[in-house]
Amino acid sequence: MNISLLKEKLKKNRTIKSFIIKLISPSLNPRPRLWVRLLVNPWVHKKGKGCKIRQRRSRIDVFPWNKFNLGDNVLIEDFTTINNGAGDVIIGNNSRIGIGSVIIGPVTLGNKVGLGQHVFIAGFNHGYADASIDSNEQDLVKSTVIIEDESHIGSNSVILAGVHIGTRAQIGAGSVVTKDIPSYCVAVGNPARVIKKFDFQKKEWVRM
Repeated sequence: MNISLLKEKLKKNRTIKSFIIKLISPSLNPRPRLWVRLLVNPWVHKKGKGCKIRQRRSRIDVFPWNKFNLGDNVLIEDFTTINNGAGDVIIGNNSRIGIGSVIIGPVTLGNKVGLGQHVFIAGFNHGYADASIDSNEQDLVKSTVIIEDESHIGSNSVILAGVHIGTRAQIGAGSVVTKDIPSYCVAVGNPARVIKKFDFQKKEWVRM
């Protein structure tokens, strides 16, 4: 039987789906069980050469149903939290995740992306369209965060769902990024706004 067809059938059967999820993760403590971390994840997720995850003091809650792909020479510092339960987490070559940062998928980081300390990135929001139902029980509203190659995110910044940050963008410390930031721009503030852009004709950063 086609694997993708089997997956679709399992998704539609709520009883089987609920049973499988309980096998993988306790309902009151949503993180992968030890057997999943040891026996399943290493075969499902991709980890490039030279990767270093300071895992003893970090919380890497990655599930087998979504991607957790690391390129070559990725460094994930202490006290980091990564969760792919809601969507894929993909981190490109030579990227660095700073101390205490949080990445909740769906999130895609390009090559040589740098996150400072305590950066928060999430690719979803809790749905609240129906005010008669607790938002915890409503479907998540997912929208992938994309940060392109060689961009740097300053310490204590927040990147909201659906934001696309271009190549070699610089996000100032403490910024809250609610909208897309073009390539070769500097953005700061809450909400973050572009204050500089690189002019390739003048070969210098110019104020906006």
